[in-house]
Amino acid sequence: MVAIYNPEIACSLLNAVETQSLSKIYPNRLKAVDEISIKIENGEIFGFLGPNGAGKSTTIMILTTLLKPTSGKAFVAGFDVVTQAKNVRHNIGYVQQDSTVDEYLTGRENLELQAKLNHIPKDIMEKRIGDILGIVELADRQDEPAVTYSGGMRKRLDIAGGLLHRPKVLFLDEPTLGLDIQTRYKIWDYIKKIHDEFGMSIFLTTHYMEEADKLCDNISIIDHGRIKVTGSPKNLKSSLGNEVVLFEIDSEIKLDKLVFEIRKILTVKEISTDGLAVTVFTTSGDQLIPQIFQHASNLGVKIETISLTKPTLDDVFLSYTGRELREDNGKYDRKKERERIRKIRA
Repeated sequence: MVAIYNPEIACSLLNAVETQSLSKIYPNRLKAVDEISIKIENGEIFGFLGPNGAGKSTTIMILTTLLKPTSGKAFVAGFDVVTQAKNVRHNIGYVQQDSTVDEYLTGRENLELQAKLNHIPKDIMEKRIGDILGIVELADRQDEPAVTYSGGMRKRLDIAGGLLHRPKVLFLDEPTLGLDIQTRYKIWDYIKKIHDEFGMSIFLTTHYMEEADKLCDNISIIDHGRIKVTGSPKNLKSSLGNEVVLFEIDSEIKLDKLVFEIRKILTVKEISTDGLAVTVFTTSGDQLIPQIFQHASNLGVKIETISLTKPTLDDVFLSYTGRELREDNGKYDRKKERERIRKIRA
């Protein structure tokens, strides 16, 4: 048999997830996903950052075979999500926004149920469950009913369920939505731990700036179904080139001379003064600050205070969308959102 080379499939095998002009239009003509194209490398933590209703959940539902796209292509673990949906499901784990934990079963019983649904052989099921419970630090509570678990513990149990069959790609849809900030940080630690332990690819959606910044190797900012920009959090922030150095001196006698010298530095874009306070816009604050001190020292000027502000993902989002992404601090109405999705799918 002669193998026929297919460049689309060959390309998709190099990536954990790949989409090509992927779109989803609902019957009510809402275009939830608008020709998005992304490539996520194997072993990468990738984030979809955007507000509620941006198209994040619709995209993840397509990639997990729960929705069919209107047009375009999508590959997960090298398989087409439409024509090879069964293969996709065998290679992914999916943790939804809402908990799927059965409150009346113990933690271990919940995982045993998940193991059976995933056809994990009995001879390896017990050890694998024990290992997973250890990773998410629920071993000491495994024999207690899930109804006694906190929200964070239930989320960890959900994540454990998604890991049981050792998926190549783990999808996390708003993994910390509705959790308090301390619990959110703990979930971030578990996600990092899981990534290091298994080396799997992780695709997460979030509208928390800090979550995307702390966890993701690369992110795509999505708004109104369209990808605005893709890159690493570090590169996206540095691309703005607007770091701000603010300092204050002890006397204005030599202020003009100091400003004159600083203005000649190549990384300085703009400089302004307000009394004894000086604000410098620069492409590299880390390089500029030592030079400021050097020039001040040469002129005999004492710097009283100095600070450096770097661009955040909030600034990046604002730059590419023209508006701020307001975090809701967990006050997200899950029931309302589920009803919204049900209506647009009808």
